[in-house]
Amino acid sequence: MRTYSIAIVGAAGLVGRQTLERLEERRFPVGKLKLLATSRSAGAKIQAFGQEIEVEETSPEAFDGVDLAFFAASTQASKELAPQAVRRGAVVIDKSNAFRMDPAVPLLVPEVNPQAARRHQGILASPNCSTIQMVMVLKPLHEAFRAKRVIVSTYQAVSGTGREAMEELKEQTAQVLNGEAIKPEVYPYQIAFNVLPHIDAFDEVGYTGEEMKMVNETRKILEDDTMRISATTVRVPVHIGHSEAITIDFEREVTPEAARGLLSQTPGVVVLDDPRSLRYPMPVEAAGRDDVYVGRIRRDLSSDNGLNLWVVADNLRKGAATNAVQMAELLIREGLLLRK
Repeated sequence: MRTYSIAIVGAAGLVGRQTLERLEERRFPVGKLKLLATSRSAGAKIQAFGQEIEVEETSPEAFDGVDLAFFAASTQASKELAPQAVRRGAVVIDKSNAFRMDPAVPLLVPEVNPQAARRHQGILASPNCSTIQMVMVLKPLHEAFRAKRVIVSTYQAVSGTGREAMEELKEQTAQVLNGEAIKPEVYPYQIAFNVLPHIDAFDEVGYTGEEMKMVNETRKILEDDTMRISATTVRVPVHIGHSEAITIDFEREVTPEAARGLLSQTPGVVVLDDPRSLRYPMPVEAAGRDDVYVGRIRRDLSSDNGLNLWVVADNLRKGAATNAVQMAELLIREGLLLRK
């Protein structure tokens, strides 16, 4: 089997570590492996593939000889270093927001729009975590019944912000239970026993960056600029696993039974929908798994051709690391990886 020279930028971070674990778990054909990070993390040692690997400081020269570079770093780092990696012969899979809306960069969910990978010019973007799980369910329904309007409210875990946010939730939970004062640091307000209807910065009309990502990225992935989408994104005191309440209006008649049947045959999607037995998707069950779970599939009583759905996925796996590794696997299958 052919192996490939791999680099992970942001290897010391939460998504970087997850990417490394998914590569090992899925037995990706890694030959040489470089773990890259900021100067703050350089020198740290990480166990992977049966060896201890020292983290190097990211630099343009670090990409010499690299076939594939996973970027799990900041948007600014991706903007500065991804083009450098491409110039040195690597293909880049980027998890940041740096290139998602660039017309020349495919925005890819392998189960949804694999054909987009053929158009890459060295950089491919992995969508926002909340977008990924929504389009996994929306795509097959859109193809069958033609979605014309989508309203989504998200309930997003603190791990979407990073390791520091997860620690803050733990600390604040203990502080609340012990009657201690809370001083928020990662978020502007207390997150323990609270919800924050605010992810990313607000724009001039009152929507946040996270909400507009879901709108714009979904349209790009589905190649449909006519779809009307409205999003409200909320941070909730959950460690891992994003949840979404989605209402979809269709042009064609659709029943819950038809939707369940279609989604149950969709790769990467698991239908968990038995209300009488209290079976529905929850973050605690989705955490640590790669599938997208959907339940509470029912008619929208306010619409002739509408459905309501509840969708849950592990935001660190399918919402980030797993999707990126699946993108790389697709590139290999299609012969689209090596550019030299």
